[in-house]
Amino acid sequence: MSTLLPSRPPRAVVLLSGGLDSATTLAMARDSGFDCYCLSLDYGQRHRVELDAAARVAKALGASEHRVLRMALGEFGGSALTDNAIPVPVDGVQPGIPVTYVPARNTIMLSLALAWAEVLGSRDIFVGVNAVDYSGYPDCRPEFIAAFETLANLATKAGVEGAKLTIHAPLIDLSKADIIRHGRALGVDYAVTVSCYQADEHGRACGICDSCRLRREGFSAAGLGDPTPYLISPQESTRRPELP
Repeated sequence: MSTLLPSRPPRAVVLLSGGLDSATTLAMARDSGFDCYCLSLDYGQRHRVELDAAARVAKALGASEHRVLRMALGEFGGSALTDNAIPVPVDGVQPGIPVTYVPARNTIMLSLALAWAEVLGSRDIFVGVNAVDYSGYPDCRPEFIAAFETLANLATKAGVEGAKLTIHAPLIDLSKADIIRHGRALGVDYAVTVSCYQADEHGRACGICDSCRLRREGFSAAGLGDPTPYLISPQESTRRPELP
C-alpha cells in the first residue's frame, strides 16, 4: 500500500534589502505559502549595514536560504548611494528622480533573482517596490514590473517551455502606513530592519534622508511606535542639522 508524500510548498525568490519594505514583502510571501529563498545585493552602497539587517530579517522570518551577491555598481557611480562625492539629500522629498536613484539597480537585481529562480525551479519572484510612498524611482512603477515579467517569460527556458514566471510586487499600491500595518499583522519586527540611506555602522538612522522621512511618517500615519534608532530627532530634522 503506497502512502502519499506531503506536497512541498512552491519556492519563491524574494529580493531582500534589509529595509522595511522588503521585510514586509518576505512576510507576505511566507504568509502566501511560499518556501522563501532570499537574495540580497552588495552593490557598493554606502549603507552596507542594511545587508546585516537582511540576514537578521531572513532568519527571523524563516527563509530557507539567504544569499548575498556582490556586484560593484559603485564602480560606475552616478548615485548618492554609491558615490561618496554625491551627498545624500536631506531637505525633504522633492519632485523628480533624486540622486539616490541607482541606475539599473532593480533591473539587475530582478535579473539575478530570475537566474536563481530558474535553478531552483521557482516560478515566483517577490520584490518590495512601491509606487505610492516612494522617492520617484522609475524602476518602482507598475509599468516596469509588468515589462520585466514579460521579459522574464520571453528570455528564459522556463518561460519558453510554458512555465509562466510571475513577478509579485505586493506593496506596489500601498501607502507606507499600510505596509507597516500589514507587516505588524504578520509578525515583522521592524526594529531589526535598516532603511536609512546613510545609517552608521551600528544601524542607527540619520533621521533626515528621504528614506528616514518616509519611514518615520509611515509609522506616524499608522498610529504605531517607530522602533528605529535615529541620530536626529523629528524636531531637530526641521532645523537641518549636520550629522555628527
